[in-house]
Amino acid sequence: MTISVGENMPSGTFGVMADAGPSSISTNDLFSDKRVVLVSVPGAFTPTCSMSHLPGYIDQISSLTKKNVDTVACMAVNDVFVMDAWGKDSGVGNNIIMLADGNGEYARALGLEMDATSFGMGIRSQRFAIIVDDGVISHLAIEAPGQLDVSKAEAILEAL
Repeated sequence: MTISVGENMPSGTFGVMADAGPSSISTNDLFSDKRVVLVSVPGAFTPTCSMSHLPGYIDQISSLTKKNVDTVACMAVNDVFVMDAWGKDSGVGNNIIMLADGNGEYARALGLEMDATSFGMGIRSQRFAIIVDDGVISHLAIEAPGQLDVSKAEAILEAL
């Protein structure tokens, strides 16, 4: 069942790259006492994700922080090494946390996984953006298949 506005974000852990190598961050550390925009993409280095979705958030990071967003995080069902490489390639710097949901467990906990086996990609996350206020979902924007409209940075800025 898909999560909805007003619900708490499920507990979980993401892979992240730290200076010393692969590490992790808990949802408690990510969401507690913060306003977070969690963006999810079907895959790192994929065309729409790399050319439009993530770059939109990179371009709008200062506008997002002006709207009291403490953290912008980008999640994909990829491993921590891929997410780190994609973040470096995209130039996210310290502005966006790149979250690896390597086995798709968090996408599944949200009820937002999708079957991309017909594209050779296995089970992935749907494209979405969630505004999370102190662990509670205040806005949920799930894209229709093949679309980038409601979860893009400009739409989330309007929702803030």
